[in-house]
Amino acid sequence: MIVPSSNTTMETEIPELLQRAGRGTHRFTFHSSRMRMKKVNLSELGKMNAQADRCAEELSDAAVDVAAYACLVAVMSEGPQCAQEMARSLSEVLQEGNPQAQMITSAGALIEGVRRLGVSKVALVTPYMKPLTAMVVDCLESAGIQVVDAISLEISDNLAVGRRDPEELVSIARDLDLKDAEAVIVSACVQMPSLEAIPQVEAETGLPVLSAATATLRSILDTLDLSLNIPGGGQLLQMNSRSDKEESRS
Repeated sequence: MIVPSSNTTMETEIPELLQRAGRGTHRFTFHSSRMRMKKVNLSELGKMNAQADRCAEELSDAAVDVAAYACLVAVMSEGPQCAQEMARSLSEVLQEGNPQAQMITSAGALIEGVRRLGVSKVALVTPYMKPLTAMVVDCLESAGIQVVDAISLEISDNLAVGRRDPEELVSIARDLDLKDAEAVIVSACVQMPSLEAIPQVEAETGLPVLSAATATLRSILDTLDLSLNIPGGGQLLQMNSRSDKEESRS
């Protein structure tokens, strides 16, 4: 994974989710490279994005199969097309170590995750300042996903975001207007912990609930063509891989 230097969440949540699947035939190793960023604002996000090639080069030395650019707002703040462009350009760097390696982005994964659920109207919670949340909303809506309501917690200190109690998202989600929502993005940020909240919000709302982290893992599994039963991660992580889904239809 490529993560901000102040990220304290993705390198714990993704392994935890995979551990929930139990020990089986798959063995995973995790490798991270970090980009300097402490405050979540446009200036620091732009400087952080400029370090992406260096991070991808470092990960290529480990010949990884897939890597995730794990900072959703850094990508979405660059505009609607940035996720695809960044994934393509960084994949080329990764492939210096492994010709089949692929780079995904948490931004692209969230969009794909909503589509995988078969919905187009979402409500979401972000830790961002309101102008950054507006950029996230714009990117989602440019992808055909209507955001019916959004809550911004307005925390600019990235370490403070990572220290939040995920259980608090349950009560925060109750303040969302879900009248027209078909799914809830309970954390549109890879740094805001959410695993404990996801099953509770699903149970309370009766809607599928996802986060930037669970969407990223779904995309990783799809890229690796793996189907794993991951309890407590929401409906998105109960789905089969794309190839399994296609075979079941044929």
